[in-house]
Amino acid sequence: MINRELIRIKVVQLVYAYYLNGGKNRDVAERELLTSLSKAYEMYNYLLDLIVAITNEERLRYDVLVQRAEREGTEAPSARFAYNRFAVQLEENEQLAKYNEENHLSWREDVEFVRKVCNMIEESETYKDYIASEEDSYDADREVWRKLYKQVIENNDSLDELLEEKSLYWNDDKEIVDSFVLKTIKRFNPENKAQQELLPEFKDDEDREYAIRLFWASLDNAQEYQDLMSQYSRNWELSRMPFTDIVIMQIALAEMLTFPAIPASVSINEYVELSKAYSTPRSAGYINGMLDTIAKALIREGRMMKRL
Repeated sequence: MINRELIRIKVVQLVYAYYLNGGKNRDVAERELLTSLSKAYEMYNYLLDLIVAITNEERLRYDVLVQRAEREGTEAPSARFAYNRFAVQLEENEQLAKYNEENHLSWREDVEFVRKVCNMIEESETYKDYIASEEDSYDADREVWRKLYKQVIENNDSLDELLEEKSLYWNDDKEIVDSFVLKTIKRFNPENKAQQELLPEFKDDEDREYAIRLFWASLDNAQEYQDLMSQYSRNWELSRMPFTDIVIMQIALAEMLTFPAIPASVSINEYVELSKAYSTPRSAGYINGMLDTIAKALIREGRMMKRL
């Protein structure tokens, strides 16, 4: 689940914080990097469990409505959403249940928030169309949750505030974790039942190693990278550049010179995009030009065996 994009974001954040803290305790900074990545995976499981918590609340509401219908002799309510087949399969997922039990993750203390989300869902046109639809299939059950997640959970300010209270690590992660949750919903297959695989924390050991190597290369060779920036800074002194830009370019150069399998153009594009979120409005264009110039010089001098 933890992909290169998230790793780059975390390395930028941790290298920046390392310098702000006076450039001490590299080992502590590395542990902080791995902890912050692990916390992103924790949020992934926590948000999947929110679907389960909503389903459990909807089941309680359904039972109340059934009892009322029996007392009043009226038509029984629809059980479709309370027993949505995708949500039931997620509820029974062994991997999710084990992870949340081991990490003490639960929505029990936030039942009022869960109820508010249920209200939002029941008021939505997506929910009403689903209940009224004659299509009764697993695909329809899974698709309604994909739509509801995007509409009600993905952009939810109250949820963002709640998550921020739960963990400081979750401040900047939700957008990318949301994409992982949506990917997981799409991948669910009823044939896999409770054994449906969720996304792993790391795709493989190579990605975990990538995070650590990128972090250390950024710090170990900082002077070399900053010298390159000074040399090709187009009449700008390094001290006049926003510090965030320096950190971003330093890490981009570390990636270009440490990982021969990653094309230079990919590294440049990734860090330019990252600068749009973490630096000044003018930074992206400047960083793009600087990294492109430095990359061409490194290739020309034979110090980087890549093409742009």
